Amino acid sequence: MFSVIFPPSITGILTVVVMVGWMVACFVLLLPAILLKLVPHPPLQRGCSRYCIWIATNWVRNNKLLYRLLHAEHWEIDLRARLEPNKNYLVICNHQSWADIVVLFDLLHARAPFPRFFLKWELRYVPVIGLACWAMDFPFMRRHSRQALQAHPELRRQDLETTRRACELYKTEPVTVINFLEGTRFTETKRIERQSPYRHLLRPKAAGLSFTLNAMGEQFAGIVDVTIAYRPTRKPLLWSFACGEQDQLAIHAELLAIPQDLMHGDYEHDAEFRQRFQSWVNGIWARKDARLGRMTGERPALQAPRPAHH
Repeated sequence: MFSVIFPPSITGILTVVVMVGWMVACFVLLLPAILLKLVPHPPLQRGCSRYCIWIATNWVRNNKLLYRLLHAEHWEIDLRARLEPNKNYLVICNHQSWADIVVLFDLLHARAPFPRFFLKWELRYVPVIGLACWAMDFPFMRRHSRQALQAHPELRRQDLETTRRACELYKTEPVTVINFLEGTRFTETKRIERQSPYRHLLRPKAAGLSFTLNAMGEQFAGIVDVTIAYRPTRKPLLWSFACGEQDQLAIHAELLAIPQDLMHGDYEHDAEFRQRFQSWVNGIWARKDARLGRMTGERPALQAPRPAHH
């Protein structure tokens, strides 16, 4: 466990170097499938996607070994769900950092089908990551400003259409769909600006969740509600994680049933259905906010480095 021997910064550099090296190696293995997937032949494209997912699954497994080798990891995992790799799940989670993705991959590995995230459109152009996620059928969502939506209401349909296409594709094989309902990473500034009624969360965006349930509701074995609590730190959370300082993070996960009366409905045009759906999601979020408060309060704060004596 290198984090016990070396300073956090050295552990962080080692973690990043090994992870990037392993990511590049995996990308080289993905390249032939990525190129073949450009051929407009659906069976070939599906085969390429499965190959890419197999490579990515091994990438996650090796990352898990890396964390346990370099970090003094003592995660507190409260998993109140019996997941099965051959069933579909919809995961909702609070969103604080890119580290959330690393943690979720680790948590779900060998417990549930390989996860897909709803990603921002701009991530398509991130080297290596964008192409790899495209090859594995991650849906990319456009984010429009309030002004743009007011000027062009038809833009609201773009993300819903992306969700519909992704869900149609996911009907052919087991999948774990992950949706960060907050839509962006939590910060205290965003919480205040958006007048969130929650202490540790932003307001949940329920429209995409409703559309996903409309498209795939019967296929999901349930909703896996995941809450992640990190140790308080002044560093960016992803760097703190890489440095091995989040060795005592806590994860709570429970399996929620999907209410039958909320599985299908017109969220956009039926005001009564929209109100019921939002009330259900807000109830989940209120419980998550209270739980996150308790979990965060139990995490030992990271000690600031002591000033040097001269």
